Amino acid sequence: MRQILSRTRLVVSLIFLGGITAMAHADTTDSADTRISLGLTQSERAEFLAQMRQMLTSVEGIVSGIGVEDREKIAVAARNSGNRMARATPASVRAKLPQAFKDLGGPTHMAFEEIAIRAESDPIFDTDGLTKLTGETMRQCIACHALFRAD
Repeated sequence: MRQILSRTRLVVSLIFLGGITAMAHADTTDSADTRISLGLTQSERAEFLAQMRQMLTSVEGIVSGIGVEDREKIAVAARNSGNRMARATPASVRAKLPQAFKDLGGPTHMAFEEIAIRAESDPIFDTDGLTKLTGETMRQCIACHALFRAD
């Protein structure tokens, strides 16, 4: 029971930290926002933001799965933001993404794949390890959101 409470506190802290970061970026005006614009068209931006929402949905599914120790739920949620998502990015968007974005994005998609693989096939890697890996993945998300904006 103590272990579950400890893990729950960590997960809540990660979500809170991510929310604070998102709110801080949402409150900035365009003139004060020094993040790099990705220069997407309106339709590219809509697709791109749909993928970002899917990644957030994946994190929620992973966290929920960890909370109930449902490794299949963790794997399914993680895989939705793994390599399949990266390959589904439209070529027009991919062509506009700066190398620095790709340097963060590629490993982030791979981290989601690693979460899925660990959840499916590594019984030694417990839910504490999955929680830690999820936190590391979220730090990559936060770093990307701190550097880039989709406008």
